[in-house]
Amino acid sequence: MPKDASGHLIPGRIGPLRRVDPSITRPEYVGKAGPAKHTGGDVYDDETVERIRAAGTIAADAIAAVGAAVRPGITTDELDAIGHDYVTSHGAYPSTLGYRDFPKSVCSSINEVICHGIPDDTVLGEGDIVNIDITAYKDGVHGDSNRTFIAGTASDEVTQLVERTEESLRRAIKAALPGRRVNVIGRTIEMYAKRFGYGVVRDFTGHGVGTSFHSGLIIPHYDTDRFDTEIVPGMVFTIEPMLTLGTHEWDMWADDWTVVTKDRSITAQFEHTIVVRETGAEILTLPSA
Repeated sequence: MPKDASGHLIPGRIGPLRRVDPSITRPEYVGKAGPAKHTGGDVYDDETVERIRAAGTIAADAIAAVGAAVRPGITTDELDAIGHDYVTSHGAYPSTLGYRDFPKSVCSSINEVICHGIPDDTVLGEGDIVNIDITAYKDGVHGDSNRTFIAGTASDEVTQLVERTEESLRRAIKAALPGRRVNVIGRTIEMYAKRFGYGVVRDFTGHGVGTSFHSGLIIPHYDTDRFDTEIVPGMVFTIEPMLTLGTHEWDMWADDWTVVTKDRSITAQFEHTIVVRETGAEILTLPSA
């Protein structure tokens, strides 16, 4: 397993790009340095929301398929193959593949990796946690979700971090009501996380999603007045809190993707794409079963 003398992760070997059948429509950014600027805002009509839900369901089911395979002894590249095959076999494109040169179909973030971990030959060990982030693109829209899984049995401290990170997402979704500002979401997450002394990652946020992978709308996960966009009916975005057992500060690996906690403390994350309705938020990335 690629780890240094202190037991912390180091980059492994990344396998070749996976094939996507030519019949599957690619997002416009594939093969380019970056995506086109988003147009059209973050509010969608019901027909588009249903397409986002369909893409989101594929992503959620792919995550469930990958999660069922998480165990000590499996590599993150093997997990990437499972996610890739599920998404493409359902006629969708894995949105991360080729996004700003990201080389894989899944983000797999282990232990101290906050987000954007690249699947490679790293082998999961007993008690490791791994976040699986999958976005599916189909019929012109993206559906984005992630979940954190435990390989075998983790310590009580780590298990509780995973459970409480998911609970922070549930609470944040309930707080996303029309007429409020998006910073109520971060306030809700941080108030809950502070009860347990967790760090709350600030620089990686939720975002608008739909016809674009990232629209430019920022959804903070910490208490701040900096982001104050009004939440309105029909708005679609992700909420994806990242909580740590230590600091919220981070380092970036040389691959320009993998983000790790500066103190190498364990971190967990959960994410849903939601649409805001008059009476509250509705999750668009639920699994089909």
